Amino acid sequence: MKQGMGMVVAVAVAALAAGGGYWIGARKGGGELGAAPAAQSASIAPVGAKKEPKLLYYRNPMGLPDTSPTPKKDPMGMDYVPVYEGAQDEEPTPANQIRISTEKIQKLGVRTEVASLRALDKLVRAAGRVEPDERRTFAISPKFEGYVERLHVNATGQPVAKGQALFEVYSPELVSAQREYAIAAQGVDSLNEAGGEAQAGMRQLAASSLMRLKNWDISEEQVKALAKSGETRRTLTFRSPVSGIVTEKKALQGMRFMPGEALYQVADLSAVWVVADVFEQDIGLVKVGAGATVKINAYPEKVFKGSVTYVYPTLTAETRTIPVRVELANPGQLLKPGMYAQMEVTVAAKGAVVTVPISAVIDSGTRRIVLIQAGEGRFEPREVKLGARSDTYVEVIEGVKDGEPVVVAANFLIDAESNLKAAVGGFGHSAHGAAPKTEGNGSAQTPANSSVEAKQATPAANGSSHQAEGKIDAIDAKAGTVSIAHGPVASLKWPAMTMDFMLANSALIGTLKPGATVAFTFVERKPGEWVIVKLEGTGASRPSAHSGH
Repeated sequence: MKQGMGMVVAVAVAALAAGGGYWIGARKGGGELGAAPAAQSASIAPVGAKKEPKLLYYRNPMGLPDTSPTPKKDPMGMDYVPVYEGAQDEEPTPANQIRISTEKIQKLGVRTEVASLRALDKLVRAAGRVEPDERRTFAISPKFEGYVERLHVNATGQPVAKGQALFEVYSPELVSAQREYAIAAQGVDSLNEAGGEAQAGMRQLAASSLMRLKNWDISEEQVKALAKSGETRRTLTFRSPVSGIVTEKKALQGMRFMPGEALYQVADLSAVWVVADVFEQDIGLVKVGAGATVKINAYPEKVFKGSVTYVYPTLTAETRTIPVRVELANPGQLLKPGMYAQMEVTVAAKGAVVTVPISAVIDSGTRRIVLIQAGEGRFEPREVKLGARSDTYVEVIEGVKDGEPVVVAANFLIDAESNLKAAVGGFGHSAHGAAPKTEGNGSAQTPANSSVEAKQATPAANGSSHQAEGKIDAIDAKAGTVSIAHGPVASLKWPAMTMDFMLANSALIGTLKPGATVAFTFVERKPGEWVIVKLEGTGASRPSAHSGH
């Protein structure tokens, strides 16, 4: 009985051991039965896994045509950006565009604004000065020789009323002319009963004497008194012809004066002029009749309104300005001649035009450039033709369309960082910024020896480039030249020869040494000056023909 029970227990233990071994084998993937789940698991796992993109190469973070198969940094310490298969960066940058990394855009603080249609109300500002109205200024000048007998107004700046006595003069000529008129007038009365000829002659003499007195500015009142009494007066009183201010006084009591000498000058200041100097580029906007506002430093709270009455026909060469006249009423005579004034003239817009902020324009003096955002991290420089300006916006006649985003901040930094001049100069020429060629498996390929392309392409004078192969004979890093013994150049019909070339960029030479076999692209920057814009070692060893020019 005990033996039977022991056999049963042994069989049970053996069965459990076999089952445990089977389970352990399945967990470890051992045996035929355990292999099936493992294989099934391996076949199912990739269905939900994300496929990693394939790394092609690393590109320059500034968008320059420089790539690397391994991670590296540019001269400014920026990491090269990895480019993966199928990524946007894999696409080559067009020849007329500049590529900037997103990180660099953020660091530079690049901002854009959309070009839009708007009416440009121009406000022309100019500095000027208050001047008396020339049409309201009078000079008092006796027309005969004499002496100043007495002064009634004896100070410059003194206000006077119309008809107010200014001074009295004595003149022997005046006394003689009065006497002649008195005698002629008496003679006319005494010849009333005489013949017609005698009476007519005496009347002509009296009329000529009277005309002489009137021509000397003797007042009508004095002439009538003289004709009535027949008595001559020793002095003659000169009176102010207008109400105003004595702006000039030369008369001194007792002085002698000559005919035509200005003794007093009186100005009516109830209305004055503001003569402002408008810059040459704005004068075409200012028209006669345009409303103007004038501010005076002495009265900051007051604004004087007037209108443009005259644009002078001459230009001041020293300041390149044209005087513009504005007439202003001067109640209370607050505006004093000689005061400085600030004039503003509002010029009406000609309608809605395409405009960009003034900060978007890079003006080199010979051309004007605007950077257009062509895509994420890509910018296209365009030459534009500008029109009217306001304080903040400028009209774009050609080069930019309504709705295009333009760079309004950090555009000068993009110019400096990305060699904008080379991009602009290369309009219409071949670009050197394409992505590197790939083999069938999509991996980036680099030459066996160093391969560097010019960061700043120099366009050929005639717009064409030429290729050649040869061996470096000598390198002059200081002068930026390299001597190459090259083979024939079919595009120029050159035979094999040894000659010196300029380098568009010192980085072109890279690690190349004399004796290295190279392939290069060059252009003619100006007659007789040949510049290498692309240089790469071929890794081949072949003899090159050497000959002189």
